[in-house]
Amino acid sequence: MVKYFGTSGIREVVNEKLTPDLALKVGKALGTYLGEGKVVVGMDTRTSGEMLKNALISGLLSTGIDVIDIGLSPTPLTGFAIKLYEADAGVTITASHNPPEYNGIKVWQPNGMAYTSEMENDLERILEEEKFHQAPWNEMGELTKADPKKEYIKRALEMIGLSKGYKVVVDCGNGAGSILSPYLQRELGNEVVSLNSHPSGFFVRELEPNAKSLEALSKAVKSLGADVGIAHDGDADRIGVVDDQGNFVEYEVMLSLISGYILRKFGKGKIITTVDAGFALDDYVKPLGGEVVRVKVGDVAVAEGVVGENAVFGGEPSGTWIIPQWNLTPDGIFAGALVLEMIDKFGPLSELAKEVPRYVTLREKIPCPNEKKAKAMEFIKREALQNFEYKRIIDIDGIRIENDEWWILFRPSGTEPIMRITLEAHTKEKAQELMEKARALVERAIKEA
Repeated sequence: MVKYFGTSGIREVVNEKLTPDLALKVGKALGTYLGEGKVVVGMDTRTSGEMLKNALISGLLSTGIDVIDIGLSPTPLTGFAIKLYEADAGVTITASHNPPEYNGIKVWQPNGMAYTSEMENDLERILEEEKFHQAPWNEMGELTKADPKKEYIKRALEMIGLSKGYKVVVDCGNGAGSILSPYLQRELGNEVVSLNSHPSGFFVRELEPNAKSLEALSKAVKSLGADVGIAHDGDADRIGVVDDQGNFVEYEVMLSLISGYILRKFGKGKIITTVDAGFALDDYVKPLGGEVVRVKVGDVAVAEGVVGENAVFGGEPSGTWIIPQWNLTPDGIFAGALVLEMIDKFGPLSELAKEVPRYVTLREKIPCPNEKKAKAMEFIKREALQNFEYKRIIDIDGIRIENDEWWILFRPSGTEPIMRITLEAHTKEKAQELMEKARALVERAIKEA
């Protein structure tokens, strides 16, 4: 069976693997899978968005499914609209933080959570068999257009409030967040300076909101004397943050801070994160009544963990946060408002960030043919017992071994022919020593596979 869906929906180079023909078939497959009902469809700013969106909508309509087209829409707005309009599913045409030549198709459940791998497998079976339901001419789906932005802002303001206004620089990377994130910040009472916030499929910066891609935002925050900088990727499901000194706040630090704030705002409970998250989170939230539970990498796994554990928050160390009191869709825009409320309650971000423990994290990629990954991982799991003195092992996504002072994650990439090593230790010397041993183990494993 051809595999269309990856770790975050379908994501491919446009007009190579991702064509209007495939989008049409995905629409037909989703309509066949649902049987009846209505679907919300939105898209990010990519040049191929309209082409793929219209093809997908045609497929849905042909099966008798009603479609609510919300047009240019960040992923968080699609997730919000599904619940607002009581739809049976949602689709975002987006490739998130990938370069502009990519696009994708991501499907969402009625509760705002992304389709699970099992649900995507069901869609793939229908795609493979091409036994699509075809509605008769008098039972075609109905297409309507809607704009849920005002309602999104209204509901967000019911949950978040500030005691005064702040100066905020918002960098949307020319993505879909441009139509919503600066406006929500303004409605909160802030003075907003927009950067890269004109929607365009020709992105002027790398879309992943990291320290390198946000250099212009850092300079703007510093030169304008702003209180904070908020940034997003192409569909605004992620958030990157620059503090009042113009420094990018590392993902792990931001994850810890916002987890702590959620515990203060909504009460004690479980925090869901992924196997590649460090100990800083555990050490920061434990005194605040938080218990950290780790799951597989990916927003679907985090959302499932949030629901399964009845958690108060879920987040990845990539700026992807799920706030269940709001929605189960990753939402960088609502997250930005939450960051402002945290600053309003507890002071400047540069000061808050000092409270989070800092440890030494090292990452390495080692080339590994895809066909060798499974055997290499078996070897690593077997040999790790002899190579490292660890107390615990987590093998839900790769292999993570840990004790109280360090941890190492061995994980095959889901998208590239590489093995990833991520580790954390309290000192640089210990981290380097562990990386040397880990690298040697992985190289042996690949050779033996």
